[in-house]
Amino acid sequence: MANATSAVAAMRLLRFLAAQAAPMPAARIAASLGLPRSSVYHLLAVLRREGFVTHFREERRYGLGLASFELGSAYSRQAPLQRLARPVVARLVDTVGHNGHLGVLHGNEVLYLIEERAAGRPALVTEVGVRLPASLTASGLAMLSALPAAQVRALYPARAAFVRRHGAGPTSLAELRRLLVDVRRDGFAREDGQVTVGFASVAAPVRDHWGHPLAAVALTYASADVPPAERDRLAAAVLRSADDLSRRVLGG
Repeated sequence: MANATSAVAAMRLLRFLAAQAAPMPAARIAASLGLPRSSVYHLLAVLRREGFVTHFREERRYGLGLASFELGSAYSRQAPLQRLARPVVARLVDTVGHNGHLGVLHGNEVLYLIEERAAGRPALVTEVGVRLPASLTASGLAMLSALPAAQVRALYPARAAFVRRHGAGPTSLAELRRLLVDVRRDGFAREDGQVTVGFASVAAPVRDHWGHPLAAVALTYASADVPPAERDRLAAAVLRSADDLSRRVLGG
């Protein structure tokens, strides 16, 4: 049991360091995690030996080590998010009969990682590898709504950061913030005609351990083919799929 407790504490420590913008002193780590300083120093010593933590001696601070970077690189190579998401998106598409996709934030753009096309449905602009302005897409709005206000402001420091298509989309940070208030309230985001005229999308965020947006699950459909009551049903289905994927990511 003691070993299991130590392992949990070590993971908490690494997660804390990963969430910081710069290396941290041991006292700050101990206070933030609610652990005795002696325990934190012991954990740091072990993690240093294994290469997961680096000690910046002159600064008396600790940051992530090379082994942590190697783990992150391995995570990217194995593409676990796509592996976990693909059956979720496929099941969603089979259930509702509309095209589905998974996207992640890349700066202030959405990068699409998965597209599942429903039988008889047309191809979309949201193919794998395509990037679109986050402020225009349902996927982007869903993920932006789960970010801290300061991070949204950093992504959109001026009006020049906003892109419009077909004369639609927010043109200022204030306008974007108003949209995000509605998305947070509803739990999902919608767009209609902002990406492709005649098509609408609904999306919900997939969250990590801290509640930050890892990705967004979305459906896209022809606006004329889906009445308002049906759109609510699609939104509920997307929410369930995003929650399902969040649980899978967390190991549930």
